[in-house]
Amino acid sequence: MMRAIGLYEFGGPDVLRVVDLPEPHAGPGEVRVRVRAAAVNPADTLLRAGVHARAFAGVPAPYVPGMDIAGEIDEIGPGTRTELSLGEPVMAMVMPIGPAAGGYAEYVVLPAGWVVRAPAGADDAAAATLPMNGLTAQLTLDQLALAPGSVLAVTGAAGTLGGYLVQLGRHAGLTVVADAAPADEALVRRLGAADVVTRGPDVAARLRDRYPDGVDAVADTALIGPRLLDAVRDGGTYARFRSADEPGGHEFGHGGHATVRTTFVPDYAGRTDKLHQIRRLAEAGVLTPRVATTLPAAEAADAHRRLEAGGLRGRLVLTF
Repeated sequence: MMRAIGLYEFGGPDVLRVVDLPEPHAGPGEVRVRVRAAAVNPADTLLRAGVHARAFAGVPAPYVPGMDIAGEIDEIGPGTRTELSLGEPVMAMVMPIGPAAGGYAEYVVLPAGWVVRAPAGADDAAAATLPMNGLTAQLTLDQLALAPGSVLAVTGAAGTLGGYLVQLGRHAGLTVVADAAPADEALVRRLGAADVVTRGPDVAARLRDRYPDGVDAVADTALIGPRLLDAVRDGGTYARFRSADEPGGHEFGHGGHATVRTTFVPDYAGRTDKLHQIRRLAEAGVLTPRVATTLPAAEAADAHRRLEAGGLRGRLVLTF
C-alpha cells in the first residue's frame, strides 16, 4: 500500500484526508516516480470542490488531486525506452482527471515521456513548482506567437504563473508590463517587467494611459476578464486561464477587436520537448522556482485553505 491525499466527496478543504491506496507499478513504456514533493495549485482546489466532477463519473473514490510532482525514478517498466535511470531526480506534470490518480501520493506511474530530469541544483520542492506552471506559461507564449519587441501585459504578475510569464516573456524579447501592488513592484521588476502599473479593477485604463494604442496581448492570470480587452490594441490577443463555466471564468461573447484564446495546459501533457525546455530554462536562471513554504502531506487541507485565502508569493508544496 501507499499513502496518498484523497477525497471521497467534493467540497471544502476538510474533505482532504490521508488514504491508503494500492501501490502502483510501472508497466511497459512507463516509469514510477517516488514522489518527494507535490506543488499545490489552484487547479487542485477546483478538482477538490467538484468543478470537474463529471470527469469522475463511474470512477470509484477516493480521488487524488495534484498536477506537479518531483522525486526520483524508482521503477522502470519492462521494455521501457528512457534516458532516465533508477534513483535519478525527476519532475513531471500529472493529469488527475478521470481514472488516473494525481500527484498527492507517495508513488505515481506515468508514461516515460511525461517525466524529465529535475533541473540541476533544484531541490524537490523547487522542482515541483515548475512543470505545470512552466508549461502553462510556455504554452501561452507559443499561442500568442508575439514578435520580439511586442508588448505583453501580465496580470497577477506577482503570482507563480504570472511571474513565470514575466520571465519567459522577457527571455523571448518581449516588452513585459506587469500589474502589481506597491509592495510587489520590486519583485515583478526583478522578474523582468520593463514597466509596472498598479493592480486593481481599473488596470485596463492604466495600461491604456501608458500604451495609448493598446498592448499587443494580455495574459490575464488574475482572472480580471472582459474589462481588460480595453487595454488590447485592435487585432491583439487576450489569453485567459479559466473557461466560462469555471469559478473565476468569464463569458466573452463573439466578435470584438481582439482575439480571445484559452490556455489549456493538457495540450502540452506528454510534450517531453517542452518539459525539457522548462528544465533548461530553470538551469539557465531564466525561470526561478517559487516556493512559498513546504508542509507535510497530511496538512494538505491547511495548504488548500491558505491557497484559497490568497496573498501567497510562490507555491505551497506538500512533502512525502
